[in-house]
Amino acid sequence: MFADSHCHLNYKGLAEQQADVLARARARGVEVMLNIATRESEWDDVLATAEREPDVWATVGIHPHEADQHPDIGTARLIERAQHPRVVGIGESGLDYFYDHSDRERQQASFRAHLAACRATQLPIVVHTRDAEEDTARILREEMEQGAYPGVIHCFTASGAFADIALDLGFYISISGIVTFKNAKDLQETAARLPLDRLLIETDAPFLAPVPHRGKTGEPAFVADTATFLAQLRGETVETLAAATRDNFHTLFAKTRA
Repeated sequence: MFADSHCHLNYKGLAEQQADVLARARARGVEVMLNIATRESEWDDVLATAEREPDVWATVGIHPHEADQHPDIGTARLIERAQHPRVVGIGESGLDYFYDHSDRERQQASFRAHLAACRATQLPIVVHTRDAEEDTARILREEMEQGAYPGVIHCFTASGAFADIALDLGFYISISGIVTFKNAKDLQETAARLPLDRLLIETDAPFLAPVPHRGKTGEPAFVADTATFLAQLRGETVETLAAATRDNFHTLFAKTRA
């Protein structure tokens, strides 16, 4: 029933019990999961999980936090690794000005390298953006002018105006367990009006466990709780939302349909 469009199965907290984590997800109706890479050192492990588990797919990419540590990972390297049959997206990449763990110019250069790889492969970009709406929108637009590419804004927490920009660019928007938090009123307002055919759901596990699991280690099984909350927020049945977000997942990450 459900597609978890963004999780980190090889992160501490999930990797040690990966088989049990996957079993719990499947028991709650999660039929597909996208295992996201954030640094080169984990690419092989992320891919190994996707090779071993038929309902798990993978990305390759460098998180903006890691941009300073990966100055040599450019477009060609990303394209090379994206040829793997289980790699269905590129990222996560983007801009994070909240933590500034990497130099902002280096983040931007890395982001553009990822977008160029997406343009070349037509695999979707998985975008991380935090406190960087203006630069994220500018770079997405500038790179789109060089040639179209698909993508998703993952773990969406930005403004409604940024959501409209992303939708205008043809992007999908993925909603995480944050939408269930009491202090997420602005996000809830945006999530309630997003077009159903551009909506995805995710856990970002092991982070951001939704209510009623808040404070626990997040895992893909919890995408069912986010879906239930989001369906109620939008006035839809959970079955309708689950089917639509699952179909959207396979439309965006088209390699999963091969």
